[in-house]
Amino acid sequence: MNLKELKEEAQQALEDISDPKYLESLRIKYLGRKGEVTKILRSLSKKSLVERKKVGKAANQLKQELNHLFDQKLKELKAVNKDQVGLDITQPGIRIQLGHLHPLTQVERQIRKIFQDLNFSVLEGPEVESSYNNFDALNIPADHPARDMWDTFWLKDFDSLLLRTHTSPMQIRYMRDHKPPFQIIVPGRVFRYEATDASHEINFYQFEGLMVGDDVSLANFKYVVGEFFKRFFNKEVKIRFRPSYFPFTEPSVEVDIQIPGQQEWLEVMGAGLVHPNVLKAVGYNPKHYQGFAFGGGIDRLAMLKYGIDDVRLFYNGDVRFIQQF
Repeated sequence: MNLKELKEEAQQALEDISDPKYLESLRIKYLGRKGEVTKILRSLSKKSLVERKKVGKAANQLKQELNHLFDQKLKELKAVNKDQVGLDITQPGIRIQLGHLHPLTQVERQIRKIFQDLNFSVLEGPEVESSYNNFDALNIPADHPARDMWDTFWLKDFDSLLLRTHTSPMQIRYMRDHKPPFQIIVPGRVFRYEATDASHEINFYQFEGLMVGDDVSLANFKYVVGEFFKRFFNKEVKIRFRPSYFPFTEPSVEVDIQIPGQQEWLEVMGAGLVHPNVLKAVGYNPKHYQGFAFGGGIDRLAMLKYGIDDVRLFYNGDVRFIQQF
């Protein structure tokens, strides 16, 4: 084997090797005391002076090149194996933590699905609203005492804009552009400027419902809300109405439920027949059309569903809490 062939063979052998412990055996094969390069150097005594100079110089050069290649290969293998220290391919892998939906999102999607099955359309609206849509068109003019019921975030430098205090403004937006009959729900985030505690937050989630037609009554609402809670809690739920007051409905009621196995009645939403002034504000004739509106807290329903006693847990970013759902 000549020097060129020997070099090519050694280079190929180095490319194929992947374990440092076999590298030393390969070095001995080519550069050891009885290695291939050493054999060539020892055979020089049998050659002429001219050949000894020529072959000796080439053999020494090959020896240096191979030493350099072996050193480089050793560094490469050490670098690769440094990242694999302690690796046991027989051990089970580390479980990847999968993300999942926030409990409020899960509840909101359940609410959407139930009402869609009841033939309601699902709408969304802007969180920044005009004071007209949020108050005036809903029968709450500027001097109305009911405005004190909502502590409002007003936008600086925009006197008529605010962060919506409820999802009811979408009633106005939708009715302006659509004629009855229709039935819609509007889930979304709302804002109140108030102190936070276990049952109050400055931002939370509501869903608004509205059905308008030429023959809609509280009897229709009683059926819809009864069917909703039965599907939401997956059990029969007792419902009662209590007289109440909201400026945009007349008559107005509070809706209480009693879940099987519990003694107490729980207030879960407000509702009523759409006030004639609200119908007039969007161009409807109250003598021809009537409807019911209702609104409930998504946070409140999530707390009831999962047995949570502090609404702030939904918003504090504690992964330990979120991972339970």
